[in-house]
Amino acid sequence: MNVVELQHGQVIYIINFTNHLSHINLATAGSKTYNAVDGGRQTAAERKHDCMGQIQGGKETMPSSIPRCSPFPLLIGWGFSMGTNYHFHSWRVFVVVCSLPCIASLVALKFMPESPRFLLEIGKHDEAWMILKQVHDTNMRAKGEPERVFTVANIKTPKQIDEFIEIQCSTGTWYQRSFVRVTTTLKQVMDNVIYCLTAQYRMNTLFLAIVWFSMALSYYGLIVWFPDMIRYYQEEAYKSREKVFNGESVKDITFNFTLENQIHRNGTYFNDKFIKMKFRDVTFEDSVFEECYFEDVTSSETFFKNCTIIKTVFFNTDLYKHKFVECKFVNATFLEQKKGCHMDFERDNDFLVYLVGFLGSLSVLPGNIISALLMDKIGRIKMIGGSMLISAVCCFFLFFGNSESAMIGWQCLFCGTSIAAWNALDVITVELYPTHKRATAFGILNGLCKIGAIFGNAIFASFVGITKVVPILLASSALVAGGLLALRLPETRDQVLM
Repeated sequence: MNVVELQHGQVIYIINFTNHLSHINLATAGSKTYNAVDGGRQTAAERKHDCMGQIQGGKETMPSSIPRCSPFPLLIGWGFSMGTNYHFHSWRVFVVVCSLPCIASLVALKFMPESPRFLLEIGKHDEAWMILKQVHDTNMRAKGEPERVFTVANIKTPKQIDEFIEIQCSTGTWYQRSFVRVTTTLKQVMDNVIYCLTAQYRMNTLFLAIVWFSMALSYYGLIVWFPDMIRYYQEEAYKSREKVFNGESVKDITFNFTLENQIHRNGTYFNDKFIKMKFRDVTFEDSVFEECYFEDVTSSETFFKNCTIIKTVFFNTDLYKHKFVECKFVNATFLEQKKGCHMDFERDNDFLVYLVGFLGSLSVLPGNIISALLMDKIGRIKMIGGSMLISAVCCFFLFFGNSESAMIGWQCLFCGTSIAAWNALDVITVELYPTHKRATAFGILNGLCKIGAIFGNAIFASFVGITKVVPILLASSALVAGGLLALRLPETRDQVLM
């Protein structure tokens, strides 16, 4: 950014960049002193050459050169407005897109068959038989074998505890019956938990709990840490381009462009108009606004600190009370402030955050395909241990990631390698327990996984901008410990399910 001072010219050319398009605004200022502030990022010499234009023979001409916009624009998000009261920002689009798989899953559930075991337990034997027959016929066709007649010789259904408890309406009130049903269900759950801790399954449950916890701690911690670190690098680069202007004197000027990443101190603004402007990361300090007019102004991370505002009108703006810090108002008027949800983001919405999430999700596809093809060939244990150890190596190389592109690359590699461990861990968890207990075991371990995720999110996020050593060493150590411990679990590849 550059300050161009024109004291005797009658025409001022202002080149401003909004969404990386060159806009040239013409303002007639008479014989006033005016500081033209642009929002670009060229050097002072280049900007002065571009903004001054050419004044030859008493005639004003356009600037001799127009700055070029970078082929790699700053990704600051996008949005559109519905009137003046509602702004549809990209984070809302992100939420809508993320909800689509959930909606599709709800629709798909309508076409999914019920569990045959559950149907047998509630006495719907015919429906269970039809589902089992459908599975049988599908498997035969997949194997290329001729279809055979599906027959069931014997089905043994375990009795549920609540089947032995019968409470008649005449023997108790409704809340007594409800209490007994709840306590019966809780007893079933506790019995299943205790069963998972019996001598036969105790060590497997302990090892799986540690592997689940260590995997969740490192994976979910890093998944949150990656975008935060990328944003941190962005903020540091953004702050390094911040420009400071002191002692501006602006009078009788109409502004209608974007100001970004600027600090204005000890300025004087008299009878100026700010029409349809956008302020991004702009701070006015110890400045005086007298008889100014603000209309249709939107702002993000913009503040007026210790300013004096005299006979100034604010019409249809989002300059709310909290954006004026220790300011003095003299006959200032606020009319029809913008309504609705106007989120005050840092530099609006950063599209790169969503891009990072998308690339991280996309990178797991190769890992999913490879793990599906190799699951039955190399076994569950080797896949868990190998995937976690390779992921630990990826974490270690994060020490060398000092840029946005490097962090994105290592995130994709980490997600692609660690997903194989997750897939194998899901499979071996259900295969190590009998059918009537595996749902409880999986639920317990998955709940422990979420606890690890909470710890990971809290710990890793607290070190953003402070140090990379703790998150990287913690994630690597957890993955190595979990991977080595997973190698001690029994292999279930050729095991007949219980």
